Amino acid sequence: MNTISNPERNFDGLDARRDQRGDDSYDDDGFAIDLERYFTEAKMLWLWLVSIIILCVLLGLAATLLATPQFRSSARIEVSQLAANVTALDPLENQGQVSELQYLNTQYELLESRFMASRVLEAGNLARDPAFLEAFELNEEEAPTTAALEELLLEQLTIEPITQSSLLDVVFTSSSATVSTEVADLWAQEFVAANYEKRFGTNIEAREYLRDQIDELRETLSQSEQELVDYANSNEILVLEASSSAEGSNTATQTLLAADLNAINAALARATTDRIDAEAAVRAGNIANSTADNRVVTQLALAISELSVLEETFGPDYPAVRQKQAEVDSLRNSRQSEADAALASARLRESDLARQLNQIKGRFLAQQNQGIQYGILNREVETNRTLYEALLQRLRELEASGAGQNNIKLIDRAKIPNSPYSPSLIQNLAIGLLAGLVLAVGLVYTRVALSQAIRTSQDATSKLGLPVLGGIPMVQIKDLTSTLVERSSETSEAYRSVRTNLVFLTPQGAPKVLLLTSTVPSEGKSVSSVALATSFSQLGKRTLLIDADLRNSKLEGTLDLDLSNNGGLAALLTNPEASIGDEVVPMDTLGFDYIPIGRRPPNPADLLASPRLAGLVDSARSTYDQIIIDCAPLLSLADAVETARAADGVVYVVEANRVKARVIENSIERLKRSGTAVHGVLLTKLDERSADYGYGYGYGYGYGSSSDDEGGKRPASA
Repeated sequence: MNTISNPERNFDGLDARRDQRGDDSYDDDGFAIDLERYFTEAKMLWLWLVSIIILCVLLGLAATLLATPQFRSSARIEVSQLAANVTALDPLENQGQVSELQYLNTQYELLESRFMASRVLEAGNLARDPAFLEAFELNEEEAPTTAALEELLLEQLTIEPITQSSLLDVVFTSSSATVSTEVADLWAQEFVAANYEKRFGTNIEAREYLRDQIDELRETLSQSEQELVDYANSNEILVLEASSSAEGSNTATQTLLAADLNAINAALARATTDRIDAEAAVRAGNIANSTADNRVVTQLALAISELSVLEETFGPDYPAVRQKQAEVDSLRNSRQSEADAALASARLRESDLARQLNQIKGRFLAQQNQGIQYGILNREVETNRTLYEALLQRLRELEASGAGQNNIKLIDRAKIPNSPYSPSLIQNLAIGLLAGLVLAVGLVYTRVALSQAIRTSQDATSKLGLPVLGGIPMVQIKDLTSTLVERSSETSEAYRSVRTNLVFLTPQGAPKVLLLTSTVPSEGKSVSSVALATSFSQLGKRTLLIDADLRNSKLEGTLDLDLSNNGGLAALLTNPEASIGDEVVPMDTLGFDYIPIGRRPPNPADLLASPRLAGLVDSARSTYDQIIIDCAPLLSLADAVETARAADGVVYVVEANRVKARVIENSIERLKRSGTAVHGVLLTKLDERSADYGYGYGYGYGYGSSSDDEGGKRPASA
């Protein structure tokens, strides 16, 4: 069956999604169907597309046969990056850090410069070379200007770098194989020669420049060294040792006065330590560092031991005990005297060293101010010496290398080509084929892009913002009644699908009163009304079909009836006393009741705008399960808008590939502004140009067109 958009979508949601994604945006499935549309369009235009491709291929063949053969010859050179700086010192010459890519690009531009063209033109005397002039169809008597010849050479020259290398090919193209070879070879040789002259033509001047700079620096270095020595002598600065700084220059870091200061400071630290040790010994009552003190300690311990024994034996008043006590006291006094003497000596030494340190410190602070100027003079000497040695080394290198080597070399000379480079038959045919394919694709794309008609369900959804209730194919129908009654027919199946989608519009089922309208006449509205009424009746619903097209009704012709003499809807609208039952015509074969229009009134819009129509429809609601109203088209008429007031909603009928989407959209907006609910779109007359056609109607059914209505045959959606 045909692919149908979900009828339960919310219209506000569709409008919001349409604004967000754009008129031409689809989901994945829509995109696939859109590709199918392009394919369908290509099938319709296949003759044009094949003609375009064949024409482009023939043009490529003609271009090949009519073109003058061109010969290409190339010479290969190597370009190696080499710094051309003389001194490599920024103060004398700034050396640009040029990358290899920048250097190679510079050489490419030089190869294609007017300078090289002028040089080649002059070296080969090409302005008077008969072979060169003949190759470019130039007259020697009326030779062009030098500027014109240079421009001609540059137009025929091509520089082709070899990927991932420093090699490049100098390629020249002309109608003569010999001329192409000679010019390519001459161009490469002249470029090598020009580079050599540029790099080494000023070598002698560079050496003279370096000698002048060296002489000036030698004098400057001698003068700065003399100033440094004079300053050191006048200020009695004696440098004992020197150290190298982070920059590599030698700087005076140790003088004689600084060495004395360090020595006295170290001696003072030791004297302070000795004095602290002596004080601690005095407080502790011993001197651990003295040999004599150790002897006294031994004697004192022996005397104390003997005193203890005598006291225990004879008591404290015994003469021998008193004598031993006197000996112990003498030994203790002797030991204390020695400790006091050692402490006094330590304090005296510390005091003398502190006084000497203060004297030397004052002299050192005075000399520090002089050391600043000394350092400045010393750095100036080192800087001048570094510059002098660098320039001297560079001069030696230049004198040893002489003129040097050229960084651009000729690798392969040009060879005479055996066959022309162009025109290439295969290449021109491929270009013609590609151009034809591009034009063909462009034609198909343009046709689809500029098409403003509704062709598929995706068009209706994206351009109109409405769901598609169904699609009706265009098939040949001999008898509409028998076709609709036959439930297995293609047309009956299609409208049954539409009926199913209408049933799912609301939880209560299909809206009870449905109005069918279209933008213009003959879009299949009348046939759709009859088919939907038949389909609802087949579902077991009591169905009423009202013909409300009071201007140009097609229902009677569709049903093969002649009811013009009946009162019909016109009589019901003009006669308040008339009853619907009086004008109903039973359609027993199709299974529904039908109210024709009767006689065409002169004021159809006024009749449809009267409250009488809504009253008639309301009275029919109690009798019928489903009411379908066939109304006049919307364009330039108010009938459909007035009639829609009596309906629960509108099914908008759109013929595929006919009316522009903007016109349909404007008509639908008229309905929406009146407060009428538009439930969806019914696409009719789908043919092989519509992508939807192949998804449900391409199997087992014959195709037809609107022009096939012959011999009683009627398209299903005519």
